[in-house]
Amino acid sequence: MKTPLSLLLAATLAVPAFAQKAGKPLERPNLVVGIVVDQMRYDYLYRYWNKYGNGGFRRLLGEGFSYENAHYNYVPTYTGPGHASIYTGTTPAVHGIVGNNWLVREEGKGTYVTEDKTVQPVGGSVAAGQMSPRHMLTTTITDELRLATNFQSKVIGVCIKDRGSILPAGHAANAAYWYDGGNGAFITSTFYTQQLPEWVTKFNAEGRAARYLDQAWNTLLPIAQYTESSPDDVAWEGAFKGETKPVFPHDLPALSAAPSTAVKGNMEAAGEKAPVATPRNLDLIRSTPFGNSLTLDFALEAMRAEQLGQRGQTDFLALSFSSTDYVGHQFGPNSIEAEDTYLRLDKELERLFAYLDKAVGKKQALVFLSADHGAAHSPNFLIDKKIPAGSVGPGLMRDSLQRKLVSLHGPGNWVLSYENQQVYLNRPLVEQKKLDLYQLQREVAGIMVQFAGVTRALAAEDVQKSHWESGMLMYLENGYFPKRSGDVLVVLEPGWLESYQFPVNKGTTHGSSGNYDTHVPVVFWGWHVKHGQSSAPAKITDIAPTLARWLHIQEPDGCTGQPLPEVLGW
Repeated sequence: MKTPLSLLLAATLAVPAFAQKAGKPLERPNLVVGIVVDQMRYDYLYRYWNKYGNGGFRRLLGEGFSYENAHYNYVPTYTGPGHASIYTGTTPAVHGIVGNNWLVREEGKGTYVTEDKTVQPVGGSVAAGQMSPRHMLTTTITDELRLATNFQSKVIGVCIKDRGSILPAGHAANAAYWYDGGNGAFITSTFYTQQLPEWVTKFNAEGRAARYLDQAWNTLLPIAQYTESSPDDVAWEGAFKGETKPVFPHDLPALSAAPSTAVKGNMEAAGEKAPVATPRNLDLIRSTPFGNSLTLDFALEAMRAEQLGQRGQTDFLALSFSSTDYVGHQFGPNSIEAEDTYLRLDKELERLFAYLDKAVGKKQALVFLSADHGAAHSPNFLIDKKIPAGSVGPGLMRDSLQRKLVSLHGPGNWVLSYENQQVYLNRPLVEQKKLDLYQLQREVAGIMVQFAGVTRALAAEDVQKSHWESGMLMYLENGYFPKRSGDVLVVLEPGWLESYQFPVNKGTTHGSSGNYDTHVPVVFWGWHVKHGQSSAPAKITDIAPTLARWLHIQEPDGCTGQPLPEVLGW
C-alpha cells in the first residue's frame, strides 16, 4: 500500500530540524548560556531599539527566534520564583519557591529563598555566604544535563544576586558565584566547594568593583537624546543616599566613600568598631549599570578558566544580570537611568556574543534570553498622566487587619506576617480560640477586599481545593504551595503595587499578574536556531522542556511546561 503524499509530508514536517540521523554521533551544542535579565519587561526589547547597536539585542532578534507573547503563569512574580520557574520548567506550586522570603510556620519565623545555615561562606561574610539551593524541591534543566552526562558537563551560575546564581545552577552544579558587597568579591559557599578556585581569587584581587565606582555615572549618549524617557528630575524617582536629587551625573566616587548599611551591620554583629578609614560602599555597584559589567567580566573569566564549551562536552553557563532590577526599583521604568542601563547592557551582550563566536564557535553555543519578571510603571508617573494607579502599604494593611481581628475575636497576635501579598494567620492561636481556620480565612478575605487598591482576596483553602485553567485564579493556584504560602491571598487592582515606604512612592516594584509583570522576552539564539518569531502563547515554564528536547535529555522532574514547537521546527 502506498503512503499518501500528505502523510509523508506531515511526517517530514514533524521531524525537528535538529533530529538525529541514524548512524550519526549525538549532536549537542558545545555550550548553553541561559541569560536572565532581572526586571526586564518585554517592551524593553523594542523601546530603545533605535539606540541599540547591531551586536547586542538587535543581533539576538535579527538572528534568533523570539516568542513575542511569552508570560509568567503564576503570582507572585519575584526574582526567586522567576529564576526557579525558568530552570525547573514548573511553577511555585511544584518547585516550592513561593517568594524571595516566606514564613516557616514550624519555626515561627521567616526564611530567605536561598538561606542555608548548614553551610559556610567561602570568600565572603557569613550573612552573604550561608546560601544554597536546598529550598528548591525539584531538579533544574542544569541538574538534568549533569545527570544525563554522568556529571561530565560543567554547570556554573554567575550573578550579583545569590538567588540569581544559585537557583539556576541547580543542586548538582559545579559552582555558583555571587557578589558580596562587603568586600567587593564574588563568593560561594561550602555547598559547592571548600575554597575558591585560584582564578576566582585572582579576579577578586583585581578590585574591579572599586575601579568601576571610581568613575561617575553619566549618560552613555548626550542626555538630550534620551527621548524615550521622562525628564531627569521627577518626583517619583528615588535618589541615592547622599544625593539631593535623582539626576545625572551620579557621583559614584563620593556616594561610595562611606560604608554601606550592610557592612556596618556586619561589623556591629561581629562586635567590631568601624575603623578610622571606613571601607567603601562597594555594594553600591549593584544599583548602577556597572554591576552588569562586573557580572559579565566575571562570567567571561569563568568561561575562560573553566574552558566552558571547549571540552568535548555540553557545558552550561547560567548568567543573570541583576543591576537592571536595582536601577528599576529605584528610578522606575520611565527613567533615563533605566534607559541608560539597557543601552549599556546592550553593549555587554555584544561583548558576550563576540566571545562566544571566538571561543566556542559561531552557532556552536545555544543561548536563551528571558527575564525573571517585569515591572509596573511608577504609580505617581501614571497618576501624573491621568492613568489609574496607586499603592498600598503592606505594614499598614497588616496592622489594620490585626486590630480588626482583635476587635472581633479578642486579644492575641493574630497576624504573624503579611508577605508576598499573603496573610499568614497564627494557626496555634486560632486553634486555641477554637475557631474554624477556613471560616477565619474567609472572614479575613472579606476584610482585605475593603482596603483601597485590593480587587479581591481568597481563602487559601479555596485555592487549594479548586482548579482553574486560566485567568486570575489560575495564577494564584500556580503560585500556591500549602506548606509555605499564606492563609489569604490578596490581589491588587491593575497599576497598583506594594510600597514599602508608603505613603511615599518612589521607583517601582513587581509581583502581580498584570501584563507589565508577566510579559517578558523569550528569545533563543545560536545552535540550530532558525531566525523567526511567533505570537503563539508561550509560558516561561516552556523554556526548560524546550532545552531538554534540544539536548536530548530528561526534562526536570517537576516540569509542567511543554516544548515550544515553533522554535524546535516541529
